[in-house]
Parts: sequence; C-alpha cells; structure tokens
Amino acid sequence: MKDRGYLLTEQANANSGNLDRLSPLALVDLFVREDSHTVAAIAEARESLADAINITSEALCQGGRLFYVGAGTSGRLGVLDAVECPPTFCTPPEMVQGILAGGEAALVRSSEDLEDRYEDGAAAIYERKVGGRDVVAGITAGGTTPYVLGALQAAQQAGASTIFMTCVPAEQASSPADIDIRLLVGPEIVAGSTRLKAGTVTKMALNILSTGVMVRLGKVYGNRMVDVAATNEKLRDRALRILMDLTDLDRSQAGELLASSNNSVKLALLRHWKGISLQTAQTLLQQHRGHLRQALQAENKT
Repeated sequence: MKDRGYLLTEQANANSGNLDRLSPLALVDLFVREDSHTVAAIAEARESLADAINITSEALCQGGRLFYVGAGTSGRLGVLDAVECPPTFCTPPEMVQGILAGGEAALVRSSEDLEDRYEDGAAAIYERKVGGRDVVAGITAGGTTPYVLGALQAAQQAGASTIFMTCVPAEQASSPADIDIRLLVGPEIVAGSTRLKAGTVTKMALNILSTGVMVRLGKVYGNRMVDVAATNEKLRDRALRILMDLTDLDRSQAGELLASSNNSVKLALLRHWKGISLQTAQTLLQQHRGHLRQALQAENKT
C-alpha cells in the first residue's frame, strides 16, 4: 500500500490543530477563513480554466461530448454538474455526462474502494465509445485516483481531448492530460477530508467550466438563461420573466408568445423583435447554431 501522506490534500492543517476544542462560533470562523482560499485557487487556475472552456466548447460545437470522470466526492460533483445542464441550458442528456466509480449506487452509498480499479475507469470510456470529438475531464482531489487515471489514458488512446482537475501541485502528481487545472487550497480543516475545501473549489471550477462552455455555445443572451427548459412551474416562470424583462410584453402576452414558439425563449424573442414567423425564426437560429445574438445581427443586415 502506497503512503500518500506527502499529498497536500492529506497533510494536517496547522490552523485547525485544536479543532475539537473550538466553540461552534470559533469553528464557523475558522471555516470562513479557510474557505477564502478557494477563490484564490480559482484565480490562480484562471488560464487553464479558460483553455478548458475553449477546447470543450469547440468540441461540443462539432457534435462532441463532455465526460466528467471521478470517484467519491469528486465523481459526485461531476455527476451533479452534468445533470444540471439539461434543465439550465436545454442540452441533450448525452452532451454532458458524469461517470462515477460504482455507478448510480455510489451516489447515495459510499463505495470508495472502487476508485482503486484502474481498469474500470478505462472500461467506462470504452463503453461510451469516446472518440476524437469528445472531451474527458478527470477529477481527483489527490491526483492519484487509479479509476480516473485509467479513464484519462483510455480517452487519450481514443483521441479525445483530456482535462486533469486536481488539488495537489504538479510535483506531487504529474498531469496525464492535455489541460492541467490545479486548484491548490491547502490542507483541509479535518486532515484528508477533501469533501471540504477541495470539494468546494472543485464545484466552483465545474460551475465555471460548464457555464463558460454553454455561454460560448449560445445558451445565454446577455446574462439571461434563454435556453431554459420550461419543464416545471419555476422554470416556466423564469422563462416568462425573461420575456417580460427583455420586451414590452405583459405576463399574459409573454405566455401566449412562449406557447406559440414551442416554449422556446430564443424563438419567442427572435420572433417578437424581428416580426418573423416561427419557421423563419427556427431556420435563422439553425443557420447560426443557436446563437440568438448572431441570428439577430444577421437579420439586421437583411
């Protein structure tokens, strides 16, 4: 069994040596101070995050897919980010996928022993027929998870672009990927508990990555979620408010426009602003790969 005590994520935090003697308020204050490191870590990784957004958006624009691969907390965070893309950005479920060691059962029950199976990570990539248009992001706080490393190697052999997201420096775990994202938040308040700062900074990085990609794919107009899937009362209300905020329509009029536009905020806005038919709006959006702003600018020139 390899000693991993050298990893930054496994080391003891000098600031929390008396954790078990702190009052609840002092404990909260300690968390506040320590969690401030997450924002600084994101700032340090800004260039690699931007590179990840670029290659991923280009791949998805060409019909590729994004796979998050991880075990334990890291894997669950990848699954969480993936499943939130369809309702937020109206993406097909296969566009962004989370691969978790142990599968769905590991979402609700700990199965950390499965992370040691290098061959299972590779098998997960083969099963999904990953290819040259795809992107595989391996998420491993300590940088040594065999399941993730197996998946990344298999992805590279298949010609996919790869991303390595970890919370240890390069000298402790070298990058096996095209893009290397280091989120260095330091030792945890509870030594080795990477569901804390490491988990928080990973969630932040995934938020930035997926949102940045979706913005590049035209899923956002200004800062509005114009590809929202109006599948429940909350999301339908959001769609109506977007239409009302960006036009002179009242709620009733916005509802009628949305209903006659296949419940698509993009189509509704394009039709309203340009006075065009649903079919014309659909064609125009398709010509511009779903980018509302580009479709509007093109229509302005005609």
